[in-house]
Amino acid sequence: MSTIKKLAVVSAAFGLLAASSSGVLAQKKYDSGASDSEIKIGNIMPYSGPASAYGVIAKTEEAYFRKVNAEGGINGRKINFISYDDAYSPPKTVEQARKLVESDEALIVFNPLGTPPNTAIQKYLNSKKVPQLFVATGATKWNDSKSFPWTMGWQPNYQSETQIYAKYILKEKPNAKIGILYQNDDYGKDYLKGFKDGLGAKAASMIVLEESYEVSEPTIDSHIVKLKATGADVFVNITTPKFAAQAIKKNAELGWKPLHFLNSVSASIGSVIKPAGFENAQDIISSQYLKDPADAEFKNDAGMKAWNEFLDKYYPEANRADAFVVYGYTVAQTLEHVLKSCGDNLTRENVMKQAASIKDLELGGLLPGIKINTSATDFAPISQLQLVKFKGDTWERFGEILSSDAGG
Repeated sequence: MSTIKKLAVVSAAFGLLAASSSGVLAQKKYDSGASDSEIKIGNIMPYSGPASAYGVIAKTEEAYFRKVNAEGGINGRKINFISYDDAYSPPKTVEQARKLVESDEALIVFNPLGTPPNTAIQKYLNSKKVPQLFVATGATKWNDSKSFPWTMGWQPNYQSETQIYAKYILKEKPNAKIGILYQNDDYGKDYLKGFKDGLGAKAASMIVLEESYEVSEPTIDSHIVKLKATGADVFVNITTPKFAAQAIKKNAELGWKPLHFLNSVSASIGSVIKPAGFENAQDIISSQYLKDPADAEFKNDAGMKAWNEFLDKYYPEANRADAFVVYGYTVAQTLEHVLKSCGDNLTRENVMKQAASIKDLELGGLLPGIKINTSATDFAPISQLQLVKFKGDTWERFGEILSSDAGG
C-alpha cells in the first residue's frame, strides 16, 4: 500500500473515531439524578393518613420499575425509585420534596399525589427547574405551561369531568334539584367550579345545597343527612375514597336514592365500591379513562393480560379489583415512554421537552380509543372520558367517548 493510501486510511480512521467520540460527548447529557448507569425518580405519596387508599399507586409504580430494571432498564440505565410518605399533609409534602431534590438529588419528582400537596410544592419545584411530572391529581391548574413550565398533569382534569356530568344532567334531568358534597380544598373546589360552569346560568336555580367537609373529619354522615333533608334528587359526590365509601353507605342507610354522580378519583371497585357494598352502589354514574380490572369485558384483553402477568411476577399481593393498580401501572408506562424518548440526553429540560411531545400514545391500561397527547402548550395528557354506570358488581360503559379541554 502506498504511503498516501496508508495516510488516507489512518486519517479516515481518526476521522471516524473523532466523529464517534464527539457524537458520544454531544449525546450524553446529564443533570443531577442521571448517569450512565442510573436514573433517580422521586415520588411523594400518602401511605398513611386520610388518603392512604392511594398508597397502592406508588407500590405499583415501584413494582413496575423493578420490572423495567429486570429487563435491562431504560437505554441501559436502572431506575432508582425513591418514594416518601407525606400523609396527605402539605407541610410534610414540602419537606419530602426538598429531601428528594436537595439530599437525594432526584432527576424528577414523578406522580406526587393530591391537589393541596402538589400546590404546596409547585412554586419550589419550578424555581429549582425540577420536573413535577404527571402529578396524581386532576386539578385544572397543572395545565399551565406558561406560568409553570416544570409542572404537568396526567389524568383528565376535574373541571372537564364535572362539566360532562353537568351537561348530562341538563339533557336528561333538566328540572333536577342538585345537592353537592365536596372536599373543602383545591381539589374539591376545582370539581365544583367545573360543575357550575357546565350548568351555566342554571346553576343558581338547580343547586339546592353545596355542602363542604374537611379532610380531617372522621365521618361525613351529618353532611349526608343535611343533603337528604333538602329533597335533592341529584347527588354530586366530590369526595376522596374513604369519604366516598361512607357517603354511599349512609345514602343507603337513610334510604336516600337520588341520581348519584361519583367523581372518577373514587370510582375504584376495590377501595370504594366493595367496602361500601355493591347493593348500595347500584346505578351510580361516574366516568373512566382506564380499563376497570374487574370488568369481565376485558378478561381476554391483551393490555389486561399483560397487566396480570406483570402483577403475577412483580406484585402478586396486589388487589386486582383496585383501579388504582391500573392507574399506577399506566402512569409508570407513560414515564417509561418519556425517558426512552430522552435517549442519552437526561437533562431535566429534555425530560420536559419529551413529556410535551407525546403523540397518540396508546397504552394497555387505557380504554379503547383513549390516547395520550401533549404539546408545548398542552400539558393535559389525557382529555377523554367515558361515562359509566354501576350495575351488579361492575361498571358498565355507555355513550360515546367524550372529549373535554377545560383549562390551558
